[in-house]
Amino acid sequence: MYNCMIRKVTINLVFICCILFSLSTSAQIGSGQLDGRTNTINTAVPFLRISPDARAGAMGDAGIATSPDANSMYWNLSKVAFAKSRSNISVTYTPWLKELVNDVFLANLSGYYQLDEMQTVSASLRYFSLGTINFTDITGMPTYDYRPREFAFDAGYARKLSDNFSVALAGRYIYSNLASGDINGRVIKPGTAFATDLSFFYTKDYEKSDNSVNTWNVGLALTNIGTKISYTESATNKDFLPTNFGLGTSYAFGLDETNKLTLALDLNKLMVPTPDSTGAYRQKSTISGIFSSFGDAPGGFGEELKEFTVSLGGEYAFRDQFFVRAGYFYENKDKGNRKYATAGLGVKYNMFGLNFSYLVPSGNGIQRNPLSNTLRFSLVFDLDHHEEDNSNTW
Repeated sequence: MYNCMIRKVTINLVFICCILFSLSTSAQIGSGQLDGRTNTINTAVPFLRISPDARAGAMGDAGIATSPDANSMYWNLSKVAFAKSRSNISVTYTPWLKELVNDVFLANLSGYYQLDEMQTVSASLRYFSLGTINFTDITGMPTYDYRPREFAFDAGYARKLSDNFSVALAGRYIYSNLASGDINGRVIKPGTAFATDLSFFYTKDYEKSDNSVNTWNVGLALTNIGTKISYTESATNKDFLPTNFGLGTSYAFGLDETNKLTLALDLNKLMVPTPDSTGAYRQKSTISGIFSSFGDAPGGFGEELKEFTVSLGGEYAFRDQFFVRAGYFYENKDKGNRKYATAGLGVKYNMFGLNFSYLVPSGNGIQRNPLSNTLRFSLVFDLDHHEEDNSNTW
């Protein structure tokens, strides 16, 4: 009986975390709990910022400027214009918050197809299930069960502008069904939104005398720029999408013809208003929020710097068939305090590939990181594979 009660509490905590700012942000800000020091930025549909990619997940979530693959739609779509394989598909499954519950997961299907040497189209579908929520009446008696779920469908187009530079534009439809019916006097309905991504990619090869090649990449991605989302009929109770600014670079060292080492660095910042003590930030438009997000923190420039997250990753490749990866993710303690190390492996055989990532446990007791032991599995299909060519990185 006790275990059932604990599970019910944790499941509802997951649910509350996902809809907190959709139903009660104004009340929280008005209570004076904002102290200017611990001032986490919250948005609706946070699943859009969960990496659905096992490869990048093993590299500390660094993926903006790594070599292109089927999951580039999430990180930086413009990369696929330089993909060596003409077409690629990836399927990823990620159990989420497994330290708390066992029925929350993220599933992702993504891929691209090169129309010609200059143009590439891509699409993806992300599905996030929050498990089962057990609703009760005021006496604590069970009333009904509900399964909150969210998904996003993307379609995009990438084009080379030169031998080293590309640009891409993507569109996204977002559906979030977290609850239904009358809750505390408010009629709750599914939320929908539309968003776009704009991304850029630069790549340069440096050939060496031993026939190996070093490659330097730089990427810039502005993602989830779109409409606000609401779960009620109120026109004033709308929340921001997790609009994000991402800047990344990577350098691949061709150690020789069969061994390669890649180091990657990503910086990310949410382009949404920082919460203030009055709650007025919620009234800003999407565009106004984007432009003000680099200078509206109550703590000034120092607090703005705290809003950047850092991803560091490395990948060793042998014959582009066997991969060993590791990374580290850092977020300031006043802005969420996510800090974790990651590791993973990858293997490719003919047209099939498998990537695996693991989030190393951290913390202890009640301070234990709820993301500890997170696993990601990606199955990759190289539809353009040739037996004599194993040079594609995925």
